[in-house]
Amino acid sequence: MTESSAFPTPSANLENHVTSGATVWLTGLPSAGKTTIAYELAGRLREEGHRVEVLDGDEIREFISAGLGFSREDRHTNVQRIGFLAELLARNGVKALVPVIAPYADSRDAVRKRHQEGGTAYLEVHVATPVEVCSVRDVKGLYAKQAAGELTGLTGVDDPYETPESPDLRIESQNQTVQESAGAVHALLTERGLA
Repeated sequence: MTESSAFPTPSANLENHVTSGATVWLTGLPSAGKTTIAYELAGRLREEGHRVEVLDGDEIREFISAGLGFSREDRHTNVQRIGFLAELLARNGVKALVPVIAPYADSRDAVRKRHQEGGTAYLEVHVATPVEVCSVRDVKGLYAKQAAGELTGLTGVDDPYETPESPDLRIESQNQTVQESAGAVHALLTERGLA
């Protein structure tokens, strides 16, 4: 066996993949549409040959941040863990799509700073769906539980959500389809040379 046949060249493995990584952080209220948009975008990017991972906030809490509560400190810790994982993936050529509430500006800023220090592309997308729309969607029944007094600390209702002042993109998902929202994020990635 010759050396060339035993070990395929890197280009043979990568020719069908786009290898520029980036983190796309989708922040917004519960039921704003963050995860739905992320999965729609992930499918589109995969079709184009990108390596993509969706870092779903609920899955992260179950597997990486188990034991953390919803105090400001615990939320900050959770966001930093997700930010670390996203940056690790992104600097290794993966599009890390992160649909996570991340209610505090200082937590999001720390994640952005980590990416900047590592020279890793980072885009913040604010899915700016109004709370009135989110509470009607109520994907996980959280708003109903809060209204019934079964839940406290719901972001945007009785716990703060600090709206991003200057995100890379702001989406009003109530005014467009999921495909249009994902398309807007894709257009931003393209504009930045990342898609």
